Amino acid sequence: MSSQTTINVFLEEQNRKIEALYKPVLISHWMAATTGEKEWSEKHKKALSQYFANFSDPKAYKAALSYREDKQVNPLQRRQLDDLYNMMVKNRLDPSITAKTMELEKAISHEFNTYRPILKGKEVTNNEILDILKTSIDSEQRKGAWLASKQIGKKIENTVLQLVHKRNKDAQALGYDNFYKMSLDTQELNIDELFKIFNKLKVLSDEPFRRVKDEIDAELSIKLGVTKEKIRPWHYVDPFFQEAPPVSGIDLDQNYKNKNLEQIVISTFESMGLDIKDILQQSDLYPRDNKNPFGFCTNTDRRGDIRVLVNIDESVFWATALLHEFGHAAYFKYIDEKLPFILRFHSHSLTTEAIAMFFGRMTKRLDWQQRFLKVEQLENLDPSIKKMMQRQMLVNARWIITFCYFEKEMYENPDQDLNKLWWELVQEIQFISPPEDTSYPDWASKMHFSLAPVTYQDYMLGELTASQLQIYIENNIANDLFVPEVGLYLKENFFKDGALLNWNEKIKRATGENLNPRYFINQFL
Repeated sequence: MSSQTTINVFLEEQNRKIEALYKPVLISHWMAATTGEKEWSEKHKKALSQYFANFSDPKAYKAALSYREDKQVNPLQRRQLDDLYNMMVKNRLDPSITAKTMELEKAISHEFNTYRPILKGKEVTNNEILDILKTSIDSEQRKGAWLASKQIGKKIENTVLQLVHKRNKDAQALGYDNFYKMSLDTQELNIDELFKIFNKLKVLSDEPFRRVKDEIDAELSIKLGVTKEKIRPWHYVDPFFQEAPPVSGIDLDQNYKNKNLEQIVISTFESMGLDIKDILQQSDLYPRDNKNPFGFCTNTDRRGDIRVLVNIDESVFWATALLHEFGHAAYFKYIDEKLPFILRFHSHSLTTEAIAMFFGRMTKRLDWQQRFLKVEQLENLDPSIKKMMQRQMLVNARWIITFCYFEKEMYENPDQDLNKLWWELVQEIQFISPPEDTSYPDWASKMHFSLAPVTYQDYMLGELTASQLQIYIENNIANDLFVPEVGLYLKENFFKDGALLNWNEKIKRATGENLNPRYFINQFL
């Protein structure tokens, strides 16, 4: 039997095994998120354990290592072998060792799915807290809502720290310095290059962000009746200041009142020749008790069963989230069905985040609001809308940099005073004055630290890629984004190949060059 035949037999067997184990993981996760029932969390834990056990087979790992050395492997085989290696190299521990990690993750996931903050003695939803932060002019009410949003952090802090230590211990047993370094390596991300990009963005955005932040604080000072010196985290519209408040005098939420957001998102994608109606029909779109209060998109079987979970109301926040998640969904839908199961996925989460952000930005575009919200007489607001987009990009970029610096240092030294570190970074990067009590684990209330570790950098890399794609499209495909040619370009040059190409090769194929932060910098700084 030739080496090519042997490799193909091995890959076919791995694709079959992985596909059989994959769907139960995603379905049980979906059910846990949509019902809050502990039974589904248990099923998810079991399915996840079985899925990862497949990648801990030492015989398969040895075979993958050997086949990767074969100089005759073709690109299709190479990408599958690379993907398998990156999964196997971090799953070589005995399942009995990793079971404790999954137990901790499951406990935290259940808390996030079911916990409801207490405000003035009664349970409130995440949307109610966000509404207070968006609309209230009472500083004490805002402070109460902000503190309520952080309650879950205290509840899960010890479990999160146990999880961080456990992840580090497992990574060190596999020969890595820590979990953070292992995660980046197996995601084909170079830690030095990544933080070189972040450091460059921070330095270049320091002064533009300082001006924007001063302007925001001046507006808040007038609106809320507090001096700029007394502005604290609860005076912003988002608990982590990852969302920028509207430009003074502009209330974009009013444009969403009595609007059919489902039809708006369908029409947006249809204008580009992208059909997402089937996905919308099997999605879970509105808030209710015991449902995960956040949002995500899941590709449950890589064969067309794609679902979106959001909790929409009539606001720009949830309109943005809806477009963002259906950006993920469109990417998944148009991956070539003929690819092997392993490659019938995004080449890297940063590439699907790029598409999600490309669509999420639509709510800050004048042409999108005129066409799909049917809002007239907006031309005089165009400068303010562009200003709002710049605000959002700067605020979000500084938030992501804060998150990533903290996460890196947390895994490098989890025994340090993390609460102190958190507020030092928030003050240094986001220019936010900390609250009186900095001993509270506010950071732990951000779900990504515990349940989506070492993924947040992909949001920033996704923003950079979204800018590069947008500028390439406007210069080479169509100045009007809402035409079928744009959808065709995305399908053929970004979606179709799935994981067949490395993430940077995919970007180069689509835009003619590797990821380059200058497009984002030129666009927003």
